Amino acid sequence: MFVQEVVVKNQVGLHARPATFFIQKANEFKSSIWVEKEDRRVNAKSLLGVLSLGIVGGVSIRIIADGPDEKDAVAGLIKMVESGFTE
Repeated sequence: MFVQEVVVKNQVGLHARPATFFIQKANEFKSSIWVEKEDRRVNAKSLLGVLSLGIVGGVSIRIIADGPDEKDAVAGLIKMVESGFTE
């Protein structure tokens, strides 16, 4: 299992469009991936799950992956969040 924390840079956070990009990226990996905000953890490959966290700009989230490409998965998603979903 590999875990890393990141602060969401874009002001609107993970609303529908960025969340869709995030989920598409998560689905590129074989590992199981979760997003955690405070004490809630959801499947990073689920749009409803990610949207249910209500992630806004400036919030710290944890990206957790477990599987054969866990480090690549977390690194790829962290890079996307840090870029403000401009990729």
